[in-house]
Amino acid sequence: MAKKLLMGNEAIALGAMRAGVSVVTGYPGTPSTEILETVAKHNDGKFYVEWSVNEKIALEVAAGAAYAGARSMVTMKQVGLNVASDPLMSLNYIGIKGGMVIVVADDPGPISSQTEQDTRHFGKYAKIAVFDPSTPEEAYTMVADAFDHSEKYGRPVILRPTTRVCHSCASVEILENIPKKVPEGFEKNSRWVIFPKLSYENKIKIEDNLRKMSDDFSGYERNFITGNGRKGIATGGVSYSYVSEALNNPSVGFDSVSENESVSTLSSGCKLMKISTSPFPQKLALEFLQGLDEVLVVEELDPVIENELIYLCGLHNLKVKIYGKLTGHIKNAGENTVDSVIAAVRSFLGENMNANFENQANLITKAEEDASASTNTNASTDSLTEPPELPIRPPVLCAGCPHRASFFAVKEATKGLNAVYSGDIGCYTLGNAMPLNMVDTCLCMGAGITVAQGLHRVEQNRINFAFIGDSTFFHTGIPGIINAVYNQTDIIVVILDNSTTAMTGHQPHPGLGKTMMGNISDVISIYDVVSSLKVTKIVRANPFDTEAAKNAVNAVINEKGVRVILYEAPCIFVTKSKEPYVVDTEKCTGCKICINKLGCPAIEMDGKKARINPTLCTGCGICADVCKFGAIGGKRND
Repeated sequence: MAKKLLMGNEAIALGAMRAGVSVVTGYPGTPSTEILETVAKHNDGKFYVEWSVNEKIALEVAAGAAYAGARSMVTMKQVGLNVASDPLMSLNYIGIKGGMVIVVADDPGPISSQTEQDTRHFGKYAKIAVFDPSTPEEAYTMVADAFDHSEKYGRPVILRPTTRVCHSCASVEILENIPKKVPEGFEKNSRWVIFPKLSYENKIKIEDNLRKMSDDFSGYERNFITGNGRKGIATGGVSYSYVSEALNNPSVGFDSVSENESVSTLSSGCKLMKISTSPFPQKLALEFLQGLDEVLVVEELDPVIENELIYLCGLHNLKVKIYGKLTGHIKNAGENTVDSVIAAVRSFLGENMNANFENQANLITKAEEDASASTNTNASTDSLTEPPELPIRPPVLCAGCPHRASFFAVKEATKGLNAVYSGDIGCYTLGNAMPLNMVDTCLCMGAGITVAQGLHRVEQNRINFAFIGDSTFFHTGIPGIINAVYNQTDIIVVILDNSTTAMTGHQPHPGLGKTMMGNISDVISIYDVVSSLKVTKIVRANPFDTEAAKNAVNAVINEKGVRVILYEAPCIFVTKSKEPYVVDTEKCTGCKICINKLGCPAIEMDGKKARINPTLCTGCGICADVCKFGAIGGKRND
């Protein structure tokens, strides 16, 4: 079979296609986005694929397909699972016919999320099986295993890749497609209606299934034990890859193995267990614990494997010491790294660490410092110089971004007013940065509108603005506006329509009239939707027309009820840039007002004069409106 260099997300997508998936739904969210996009890219008409309005709807569409016997897949990130949790909990009670895989990409760090969440907890809470791939190659084949498991038990399953599995690349062997099953179709019967009696009966089945799954997973080929000794390491997911590298690292104390050898050859002094699934494979774990004195558990994000081992030791009266996150020997937040795992494994297995490992709560920090010192020593010995530290580059709104113009207009129009600005998830979250400083709250998608309502109930003398983007408006913004209208709340909702889902890579949404199937559909007008919700007043403006944008604020500021400002201007990545603006150095006084008010990355100082970087400027023209001396000119990008 041919091999292909694939990103982990691409591997998951191709693995699902190989496994005979028919329907793929999702909502974009890093680190999961490329999965659905890869399916769409390779779609020859045999699949149905869509970006749904939100994760809840995506899951429900996929469930309907699974009711009819088709294999379906849903993609989202870990916080998206929170949105989809309501239908998912009930779906496990009802069950499905066709295999259904819910890909939930966890984001240790977090790198691009509000929270660190470990989806293995959710799987246990919802009593749903979880598959935890450690590499892109494993993810490719594990998708088919997940579909098979789902159909065997008639329940949805979760595939839980983490960021480094999603976004790392590997050479993956492309296997032959599994013969695709023809969906049997939807059969009408009472099993699809979740009445209390049915829930009670199915809960008994679910609990029985969990015991059977645990036994199944004890024999699953991707859960295994290797090596021997009095010490053991238990790991899973991407952390298994790091442990493997650690055990192949000469600094740990073992001889380096050749490229053709596996970790199983490293049997001297260390027993290794890899866990790739949940429910926890107890029989396999008990086999692992036999003959061990102590175990180091390396996992992301939470001590899930660690707690299971502690439980088994207590249940079976095994005198095995378990180290990990709960004891402070593995850090309890953020990603594991190759360096941090090497340091922990070296300290755990090293001869000099036996006496004090148990009490060394800050071991990993000290070990990392030792590793760093060792690296510096080696570098000096080899006459290598340390690379300079990378400069700190905080995220900023792009040059020419319409959101900057929108924030600037609202800020100028509300000077001196007692106002609060609630933000949301998207590019416009960056409006919190100086000099704009226009995002006072940010919780999760759609929450800007609802947080503003709660703030108003406590402080009714303040003006509450809520900013939300066009894609997020369709995601969870509409219910928030409905709630505000129904409960007669005084807020101003500012909808920033830049004609795309910009933050995650410019995916289409219902306001654009384009689907992932390549079809053209009716455009769902944000203006018409909001108008139908009986808001007090709605005003439209182009944020690049500074005066019109400020007048839009003035038009609603003294009204009562739910008022809406709709700022409409496309993202710079979906429209053509105009000629860059230039600074007339004769007129420029070097006052820096253009920089201090806008914070546009295209404007910089060249000595005592302002300068516009022509490679960054898109010709939006807001800086020309800000300059009091007429020193900036060009052709406006309206």
